[in-house]
Amino acid sequence: MADDKMAGGKMDHAAHQAIMAAVAAPSRTPANVTRDTYRHPVETLSFFGVTPTQTVVEYSPGGGWYTEILAPLLKDNGTFYAVQSPGKGFDGLKAKMSAATGVYGKAKLVPWPETGIPAGTVDTLLTFRNVHNMVMGGTEAATFKAFYAMLKPGGTLGIVDHRLPEARDTAMEKSSGYLKVSTVRRLAEAAGFKYVGSSEVNANPKDSTDWAKGVWTLPPVLANGDTDKAKYVAIGESDRMTLKFVKPAK
Repeated sequence: MADDKMAGGKMDHAAHQAIMAAVAAPSRTPANVTRDTYRHPVETLSFFGVTPTQTVVEYSPGGGWYTEILAPLLKDNGTFYAVQSPGKGFDGLKAKMSAATGVYGKAKLVPWPETGIPAGTVDTLLTFRNVHNMVMGGTEAATFKAFYAMLKPGGTLGIVDHRLPEARDTAMEKSSGYLKVSTVRRLAEAAGFKYVGSSEVNANPKDSTDWAKGVWTLPPVLANGDTDKAKYVAIGESDRMTLKFVKPAK
């Protein structure tokens, strides 16, 4: 395990500085910046080995929290794809990107699963808090297979998701929004990926992970509304795994 290290090699100083600059960019939405304390974007992207010259895919970026960082980071010397299923989320992200061409002008928003991204051309594929949706929807095997096909040999798959303790009932993965690390490793390895390491940068020991309304009890959703709101805000966002995999070089 590569706990809080640059798994698979030392992070390039210039790349790390570029990530820091992208995170500090004034173009980011102020409300998104306030979540840095929970999402640790500098440490997370550095752990995954993202550099400004790579071809990077972000799978299912939702409202574009990480897209705000990745698009500027890769604008000058890299290639960035935001991959989103057609529908409300796709349309919202398209509007967001179209309204700020100076930030997103070179970014490519493409539909899932017909992305048009050539197989074997992606250096790093990132997905943040999405694997639990795959498991709940039964699409996990096909999605990981598609990830594997997109990546170059030696390419990186970086995953962040809500973490369920290994001793808990696996049935909770179908309804709580939390997943076991062993489940994510099994899915990735079944698709052909090799596990590289993990980081505890997105851990939150205050999260008991046993909420009646699942992970959505905690910020930012706060499913209970004003009921015990201060309690959940004090806990903060969920306990999260941060896992790095590689597509073996041939």
